Amino acid sequence: MATDPTYDVVIVGSGAAGGQAAYTLTMAGAKVLMIEAGRRFDPATETAMFQTNGQAPLRGAGTPDKPLGFYDGTAGGGWSIPGEPYTNASAEPDQQFMWWRSRMLGGRTNHWGRIALRFGPYDFKPYSRDGLGVDWPIAYEDIAPYYDKVEMLIGVCGAAEGLENSPDSPPGILLPAPKARAGERLTAQRGKKLGLSVVPIHRAVLSTRQDAETIPAKLHPNNPKAQRILAEAMRQRAACFWATDCHRGCSIKANYQSTTVHLPPALATGNLDLVTDAMVREVTVDKAGRATGVVYIDKKTNEERAVRGRVIVLAAGSQESVRILFNSKSGLFAQGLGNSSGLLGRYIMDTPASSLQGQIPALEGLPLHNEDGAGIHVYIPWEFYREQRTGKLDFPRGYHVQFTTGRQMPSARTGTGLEWLSGGTYGRQFKEDQRRYYGSLVGFSAIGEMVPNEHSYCDLDPVVKDRWGVPVLRFHWKWSEHEIRQAAHGQRMFADLIAAMGGRTKEPPASNAAKALTRGGQIIHEVGGARMGSDPKTSVTDPWSRTWEVKNLFIADGATFASNADKNPTLTIMALAWRTSDYILEELRKGNL
Repeated sequence: MATDPTYDVVIVGSGAAGGQAAYTLTMAGAKVLMIEAGRRFDPATETAMFQTNGQAPLRGAGTPDKPLGFYDGTAGGGWSIPGEPYTNASAEPDQQFMWWRSRMLGGRTNHWGRIALRFGPYDFKPYSRDGLGVDWPIAYEDIAPYYDKVEMLIGVCGAAEGLENSPDSPPGILLPAPKARAGERLTAQRGKKLGLSVVPIHRAVLSTRQDAETIPAKLHPNNPKAQRILAEAMRQRAACFWATDCHRGCSIKANYQSTTVHLPPALATGNLDLVTDAMVREVTVDKAGRATGVVYIDKKTNEERAVRGRVIVLAAGSQESVRILFNSKSGLFAQGLGNSSGLLGRYIMDTPASSLQGQIPALEGLPLHNEDGAGIHVYIPWEFYREQRTGKLDFPRGYHVQFTTGRQMPSARTGTGLEWLSGGTYGRQFKEDQRRYYGSLVGFSAIGEMVPNEHSYCDLDPVVKDRWGVPVLRFHWKWSEHEIRQAAHGQRMFADLIAAMGGRTKEPPASNAAKALTRGGQIIHEVGGARMGSDPKTSVTDPWSRTWEVKNLFIADGATFASNADKNPTLTIMALAWRTSDYILEELRKGNL
């Protein structure tokens, strides 16, 4: 499409960070250009919500171009993208990083798990608690109002539980939590004996319709146009009817996706232009070191184009934003933009996770009923802070537990691998065994916090380039003993919990916890690489996510994370993006940008 000569703000990326920034800026009247590397995507018409896996090729199983399954909401991208490689410095599997990239409008918001837990006060000041990593330059109190705004905008269901470091939302913000299933209730009952709590998880899913009459005025006071646009957008969203997997996306707009929540109202303002299939190569700067725009490659024509903006916001995904900064070299910035501290690309993090599955005889033969729901309804929060303070645990950070039970939609693998239970049968007995054991398996996963370490970082590969001749990222990765010991604790706890439920496991907990850990990047929670701080010598951005070197260049995605809590990062990314956008608007108003 044709673009204007210049914009107030140019945003790179259209996912959680880019979508939120575009929404906040355009609703306030800023003229914005959004550049997305993938194709246009409309969940309302492209989401296959109501087809069974039996109607899909290979019964919905993953393939190289659809690694998370045929119906996964990713329409472009994955672990591997033709012509867009990345490399690893080590050949050892446990020192390699897996990098998932979406190439579609809305990015990874089209298929994420929609777990929407707030970071707590401890999570913003980890160094002050245990002397590891670094503190954020902001506190929970600085971001709490933006959590409120994001939750009201996108719709989050859950409950207030009064947990030590998983903050409650103010009254009236959260939508009602869906009910727990039979297996989840059994887990809660037996978990009490081990000192474990099972509580409703917060999810970006509409359990009821949003209040379109009052929320718009709360989010946009003194802005009638924004209120009108948001109210209409909210009325177009339906409540969930608990039928299909949220990872498919949602054609009725019951769950949060940038493509159904952020972008429609932003476009309705008339202040947003959108360019898709556009691969950004670099941020351009003038002789004074001020960002002037970005250069991108039109992926359909391979032509190089440039656009200009008063402010540049990188929201391409943490590592993609780092790559753009590395490749934005000039006479003024020989090592790339934002790298005067030498910390660009450093201290990248992902979620360390480990799992254990058990079979629970008490869950065999239950009456048939709908157990699809909205994915995960409840979870086990981390509550062992006292034990850590008193030195009873040999690792510093925690994990929460997500788990699955019941009869979920059958897949290509449903019913396989049950020989350890049945002894191996066929014919009529095989069918009876399938009916007996289907729904009696429980899978527990520890979703933990990684302590940033100097061995986990990315830089530019000195040789390899993408199909447009742009240098690609090279990853260096290592889990530390902190994460390995954390995983060992989770394995033991899962075994104890399964036993308390009267169940059994196929294999005992991993004797080598390092083998139980997922690979770096596998959970798709990568953050860091351009961390924020209060000192330009030890950070890449200031507390407002603005690069120290270039005052009109901001990073709105997870690259600025100084630590990665055991909570999924997307809600915090959006809250930070809203906060950064408010700051940009105020600085534009003052004439400082």
